[in-house]
Amino acid sequence: MIAILGGGPAGRIASIRLACAGKEVQLIEQGGIGGQCLHFGCMPVCALNDVARMIHSAHTFQGLGIIDSIPQVHFPTLLQEMREIQGKIASILDHETRNAGVNIVYGRVGRFENNSVFLDDEKIDAEAVIIATGSSPYIPDEEGIHLPGIYTPHSLWDMKTFPDTLTIVGGGVMAAEFAYIFKEFGSRVTLVCRSSFLKNLDNHLRALALKELQGVEIRENTSICSFTGDSKVTLVHVKMNRRDVPLKTDAVLLATGLVPRSEMLEGVAKGPAGEVIVDDHMRTSVENVYACGDVTGPPYLTPVARHQGIVAADNILGKDRRMDYRYIPQSITLTHELAFCIASDEGTAKFTVPGPAGPGTFWSVPSGETGLAKIMADPDSGEIRGMCSAGPGGGLIAGYMAFLMQRNFSVHDFEDFIEVHPSTDGIYGLAKYASEILKKRK
Repeated sequence: MIAILGGGPAGRIASIRLACAGKEVQLIEQGGIGGQCLHFGCMPVCALNDVARMIHSAHTFQGLGIIDSIPQVHFPTLLQEMREIQGKIASILDHETRNAGVNIVYGRVGRFENNSVFLDDEKIDAEAVIIATGSSPYIPDEEGIHLPGIYTPHSLWDMKTFPDTLTIVGGGVMAAEFAYIFKEFGSRVTLVCRSSFLKNLDNHLRALALKELQGVEIRENTSICSFTGDSKVTLVHVKMNRRDVPLKTDAVLLATGLVPRSEMLEGVAKGPAGEVIVDDHMRTSVENVYACGDVTGPPYLTPVARHQGIVAADNILGKDRRMDYRYIPQSITLTHELAFCIASDEGTAKFTVPGPAGPGTFWSVPSGETGLAKIMADPDSGEIRGMCSAGPGGGLIAGYMAFLMQRNFSVHDFEDFIEVHPSTDGIYGLAKYASEILKKRK
């Protein structure tokens, strides 16, 4: 029997793959199947962002004189309806996983100790183990951090009233996405970033993100000192330019990243943040014990977790499969999907054009907010080394482009490409243009 600790994207996909190969699999999930992605991460952002984009579009149409008023958000109802849909998705995942032959155990604690797996205090005999216990929000150790009114994506459901002013702590993707959502809902949002905002993002995409977050006050290179208030948080004390500055707020959202959930694991080697150390086969320091997903540390991405689960399962089945992190597509969900996959941009020829008008961007032409397409290619071979796509379908485009990059596709391979029209994909046209330019330079 194979024991899997955790029913998030990594553990669930691994369990299905093993069960379909004829293995007896027991999947232990203390909470709800679907993990971080379904319950606190990707799906809530999708749900909230759909409403935020609708409001953004309403503002655009009102500005053009097409509609008269902007709809108001009933926040408690939004959260309630979202949770019902999440429950439906969880039931579908449960049905799919059981149908594959996986035995799911809910509501009990799975742990690893002394080279053995335990279900609560009951020892389980397993020929192999996959650790996929996920991650939790990082909570900074600051004075007043546990005051009412301070939330994480895990406790957002407890926000009973919509905040007129919201302080978001963080400078990464999660902070940007929630800043956009609450700004469109009508909050006055302040982002407090310890260093630079979206500091590792492509410069073109970062400029677009800043444009789409107009109205959000972004305080970079600002550190949190403390949180104060009586019955709930009312002030965030920050240090900026060597000065202590109090910020009034109705609520605080901590978007400070994730940390591995590994406190229930003993006997496997861990890194400084508690991440389980694995090799490229997803093997841990203990024989026949594998780990995958967020518990192994960054990049904390659902598709990476799923693929790690596949790699772990295949190696248990005797296949020599390795994890390749070179071509990982990513996306930030704002007005557009700001998506990218960059293996290397050093020494590349770069080409950038505005996104074309199409479904979801036609009415953005007057404001020039149709997104963009960007390609980085080897100047000699034309091999694609990186891409960015900002638009309604940016994430989908980046996923397929990452696959083509992995297969060493070049801009010249797009010569016979026939696109779907209308579309907001500017990559294919840019690739053809880049091909002609590189041929002329030769």
